[in-house]
Amino acid sequence: MNSDFSRRHFIRTTALGSAGVALAAHLRAQPAKLPRKPNLIVFLPDQLRADTVFGESSNAVHAPNIRKLASQSTIFERAYVTQPICTPSRSSLMSGTWPHLNGCTNNKCVLPQKFLCLPEMLADSDYRTGYFGKWHLGDEFSAQRGFQEWASIMESFKSVERIHHALRLHRTDTVSDYTKFLLSKGCQPDAHKGKYFTFDFGSKLPFEFSKPKFLETKACDFLDRHGSEPFLMVVAFWEPHEPYNGPFNDEHPLDMIQLDTSADDVFGEEIPLRSRLIQEFYRNKLGSRERYRDTKRKYFGLITEIDHSTGAILAKLDDLGVSERTIIVLTSDHGDMMSSHGILGKQLIFEQSARVPYLIRMPEQQRSLRCAQPISHIDFAPTMLDLLGKPAQAQCAGQSKARLARGETAPAESVFIEWAPGKQKINKHTTLANKEKISQALDESTRAIVLPDGWKLCLRDKDKNELYNVREDPEERSNLYYRSEQREIIARLTDEIHHWQQRVGDTLKV
Repeated sequence: MNSDFSRRHFIRTTALGSAGVALAAHLRAQPAKLPRKPNLIVFLPDQLRADTVFGESSNAVHAPNIRKLASQSTIFERAYVTQPICTPSRSSLMSGTWPHLNGCTNNKCVLPQKFLCLPEMLADSDYRTGYFGKWHLGDEFSAQRGFQEWASIMESFKSVERIHHALRLHRTDTVSDYTKFLLSKGCQPDAHKGKYFTFDFGSKLPFEFSKPKFLETKACDFLDRHGSEPFLMVVAFWEPHEPYNGPFNDEHPLDMIQLDTSADDVFGEEIPLRSRLIQEFYRNKLGSRERYRDTKRKYFGLITEIDHSTGAILAKLDDLGVSERTIIVLTSDHGDMMSSHGILGKQLIFEQSARVPYLIRMPEQQRSLRCAQPISHIDFAPTMLDLLGKPAQAQCAGQSKARLARGETAPAESVFIEWAPGKQKINKHTTLANKEKISQALDESTRAIVLPDGWKLCLRDKDKNELYNVREDPEERSNLYYRSEQREIIARLTDEIHHWQQRVGDTLKV
């Protein structure tokens, strides 16, 4: 994989500085020129890797609409999630709070009502608000948390009773809007006593019956009805999350698919046991480079799928004549290893899992700007509020990065990442360790720091620690933590993590 953080890229980015300064001056002037309050659309694909959206590696993916959006946006090249798994990450995006404080530390959590979400913090009755797609913070079926309009695509039927009990809901209609759509088309449910459709069922349908197309239709209808008013809309695609299957499986020639350079690496004893267990699981599951390549081809096809619907929604803005007063954001709740170290999915602090695409297109912006300093999703909510002309709520742990979105400068800061124990698939008959050590490794928690100069330290309470320099080792193939010559940097970064924990009320001992 080519690193977007290479010295060559840094030189090229620096060469664009004069153009960036001119564009930044133009963007700073925009709020005063807007005829009314700006609109906001957030595209939130699930499990979208950063290098599929910008940089040289993105050229392999057929996604012209997303690529065009990137060419007109501020690109945050080193954006990191607060925790690389769905619910915790989304809890931070929507509320501006850390998972360890809001309680959403794994995928079986409901965001407590006491934490306001973005439209509730916006608190502006002029805005029409809509959420379309995967929520994953509790009740999937009801308009809530300041969103006036809602379209659901998930059943969560394995946890419906638990969620209903937690939220004291009294609704009996717990079929998603997407399920109702499929039923109206004559599809027959294949799960849970003929009431629900499995994820596999939806992944085998033609594009016209797909989740992205369904969300595209809902979003465009919302824009048709509310395009003349200030609006805030989130379009939360399920794709390119697994199952890695969809109507564009054959979009990318298999012989053009390249695996990450670390795809065949085998972790050594210096790597945390949990990571070695995950690597072993995927190696046994896929078995060959051909299967990894085929999976990656299908993953790219899912990106093409959401690109079609993203393009249609952006085209609707143009048709309505409101593009020039709409802020467009694209990011993801986490990335996907997608062959890096022979692993698929997320749940790790490696760059491919914890780093995400993050684009912000300001009104009337036509050229791209690049921000090479690290930035955290903990800053997402206050940044969105600032761009909409509103102050951050007291609950927001981060700071607005609107200045960076407009092309201005700001001091570079370290970012922090968490991990808490959750469900993990491993081989039942693994011989990597005994049951006691495996149980301990699967129960580990992590606190990590990423520095502007490329250093990354991961400290754990029940597993081995890691130290990488992602400038020199972008695929994190060499753990430097146990080398004596790194003791000074380890001590300094450890102190930074501990000071951050004190500031944010994190009591984990690492």
